[in-house]
Amino acid sequence: MSVAADAAQLIANVERVIVGKREPIELVVTVLLSGGHVLLQDVPGVGKTMLARALARSIGGEAARIQCTPDLLPQDITGSSVVDQRSLELRFIPGPIFANVVLVDEINRATPRTQAAFLEPLDEGQVTVDGRTHLLPAPFFLLATLNPAEHHGIYPLPEGQLDRFMLATSLGYPGFEDELQMLGSHVARHPIDDLAPVFTPEAVVTLAREVRAVFVSEAVRRYALQIIARTRTAPGVLLGCSPRAGIALLRAAQARAAMAGRTFVLPDDIKALAVPVLAHRMLVRPEAGPAAGIIRILLEEVAVPPSRDAGRARP
Repeated sequence: MSVAADAAQLIANVERVIVGKREPIELVVTVLLSGGHVLLQDVPGVGKTMLARALARSIGGEAARIQCTPDLLPQDITGSSVVDQRSLELRFIPGPIFANVVLVDEINRATPRTQAAFLEPLDEGQVTVDGRTHLLPAPFFLLATLNPAEHHGIYPLPEGQLDRFMLATSLGYPGFEDELQMLGSHVARHPIDDLAPVFTPEAVVTLAREVRAVFVSEAVRRYALQIIARTRTAPGVLLGCSPRAGIALLRAAQARAAMAGRTFVLPDDIKALAVPVLAHRMLVRPEAGPAAGIIRILLEEVAVPPSRDAGRARP
């Protein structure tokens, strides 16, 4: 099984529904193969729900959508235990979180108590209800959306929750020609109605195992850590990136390398993923500008190790 060829097939299948958004689709597939989760920061109506549905259909998995509102309760997400009238024993009824691809729409509309129900699934791939732990299906992939234009009736995500998303990206508005093509494809029926699976969930799990086998040299690890460390001391930064951020950066880089047909990570993989993996984790002063700009400056300042060191085997 070739990760590069299979990832390209998966991306092409999703592009049959989401037109003209290859870069964010590639990032989402990168995270899927890394075992992480994605935060989509975007305005309504640009295809976030369709992206989740297209991805779920493409891997032959089950999809679920959770619409967050202030009255949403934790058990509406995880499920709950009910008394079986025959046996008089507690029986667990799984919630919508038990799916291969879960879209959490407008996560910042849920109250802090409800948002906390996502922490265990994001971190450990499981939920605990009434003292009993239930494993989520494999693969388990969560896409949460956040509308950056909304300011009323929202509960901002705490830094600890943002840190649990491997990567943050956006789809954005399509280009004119892409939107024209999209309008034409929706005249008779929705393209997703004809979308067929190209994988099984089990195949995705196998691909993820191959990704974890991609070699990361000490030189590349040092380079990634230097970037992480600089985010903690850069001017204007109130909160830099955590050790979890460094792990996420390396795992995403492994997937990017495998999708490019390589068996080892290059410094270019780290540079390409630094902004989407790190920016949403940082807390910066308003006068310092966006976190993405700070990271781009750091990438210019941190010395890049020679690419020849990236493929060196362990001593």
